[in-house]
Amino acid sequence: MDADDLPDEPDDRSHQPDDPADAATGGSGTDGEGEAVSDVAPAGHTHVGHGHGDDLLDIPETTNRWLWGIAAVLAFATVIGLVALWPSGESPPPLPGFATTFFDARVGAVDEVPCPGAPIVDDSGLQCAQLRVELLEGPDEGLSVGLDVFDAGSADFREGEVVVLSYDAAAEPEFRYRFSDRQRTSVLFWLAVLFALAVVLLGRLRGLAALVGLALSLAVLLVFTVPALLDDSDAVLVAVVTAAAISFLAIYLAHGFTAMSTVALLGTLGALALTIALSVIFVSLANLTGLGGDEVTFLRQVSGTIDLRGLLLAGIIIGALGALDDMTVTQASAVFELRAANDRMSTAELYAAGIRIGRDHVASTVNTLVLAYAGAAMPLFLLFAATDQPLAAIANGEIVATEIVRTLVGSIGLVAAVPLTTWLAALTARHATPSADAVA
Repeated sequence: MDADDLPDEPDDRSHQPDDPADAATGGSGTDGEGEAVSDVAPAGHTHVGHGHGDDLLDIPETTNRWLWGIAAVLAFATVIGLVALWPSGESPPPLPGFATTFFDARVGAVDEVPCPGAPIVDDSGLQCAQLRVELLEGPDEGLSVGLDVFDAGSADFREGEVVVLSYDAAAEPEFRYRFSDRQRTSVLFWLAVLFALAVVLLGRLRGLAALVGLALSLAVLLVFTVPALLDDSDAVLVAVVTAAAISFLAIYLAHGFTAMSTVALLGTLGALALTIALSVIFVSLANLTGLGGDEVTFLRQVSGTIDLRGLLLAGIIIGALGALDDMTVTQASAVFELRAANDRMSTAELYAAGIRIGRDHVASTVNTLVLAYAGAAMPLFLLFAATDQPLAAIANGEIVATEIVRTLVGSIGLVAAVPLTTWLAALTARHATPSADAVA
């Protein structure tokens, strides 16, 4: 969007107070004691109005046409990508060794036994469990079944606890049921309800819209992304289309169809393009194969046609998206708020103030990303520490190197989102004037 194509900045300042003393929070002038007051509103401390984005500013029609035109082109490209890569709908054959049918059962009796192969010193050692359970559902509902649970953490079963059993109808009767896991569905359900209530209580209608966007984002992953990857579609293209679709859904549903939302969307997709380029370059330079985990190795054995390096790239791209959305929406909103607070700010002043806000946001968000990855890999770090391996050798291993590339590439994209989104927002907002609601 070229600045020359946008209309000249309006000269009407009728909404500005005539008395300099009344302009202490909006324009140049003096306060009640004769002290100079800056044109630039303090970064991060704007409290004008109660709107959001376009509720605070009247965006010129020419600017709106530019924004919506670009957004429409990107939306059309995303739809074309979805159509071209849409999975065939054929269910893949079940993987050998994986159960597909599960039933609940209640523990009736628990006997602790030493785990097979575990060392026993002074009658102590790892304890496993022999369970007697009653089936609560399925073709054998009410049947009592004996199970051996050979797991180091299984000795704390309680009578009356509900567990999940896998079921294989083709097996011999004594081997049809096997322990699968503890039943956690109700706990997870109520935790999800608590999360939804917290979001709605604070965000109200916007919080509800954000939850709808989250649900649709998960639907995109489950209905499109995963089946398309199993169809052997190009993993990077699938990830790009997925990220674009989720960006449209998440940003517009949570923040409305506004110019501010469109600026945030363009900033997100621009930073995402840089993230994709860096991911491809550094995954190749580091010779990462995507074989960094046991589950990936097993997936390679049972489905050798999946491109594991492409799968790694897809994970990096989609994983970076959530933080990018947060960063770009915050930056666009901050710049629009600054313009609403003081419409005398030039593009350069809006950009500079927005960047100051962005620096603080980047510092906290990058730290969050690193700690999130470190927390997930904590057992791995403990294992490396227990084996007394050198730090360089640990970082050089594919598992850790993959997480380093994932974290740093995502963080670079996050940092790049700040100047890009701030510039787009400043260019858009500089021709806007505070709306009647913001001035009131």
